[in-house]
Amino acid sequence: MQFTKASFWNRTLISRLLILTFMTLVGFSLAKGIQTQSVIAILLSVVSLGAAVYFLYLLAKMNQDHEEAI
Repeated sequence: MQFTKASFWNRTLISRLLILTFMTLVGFSLAKGIQTQSVIAILLSVVSLGAAVYFLYLLAKMNQDHEEAI
């Protein structure tokens, strides 16, 4: 599949907006968990944040491996 430069930037922008939105929601849930002093809410927020960071790490690694293969 051929990507033009405009579609690449559009795809990149959408990806970054999704990541920013997800991280904002995780931060909000962590703040609400701390505010209400709910251990379960704090734990789930931290786990979700860790999963998101690990996903971004794997995504960057996959892109790097793909670039090296080309």
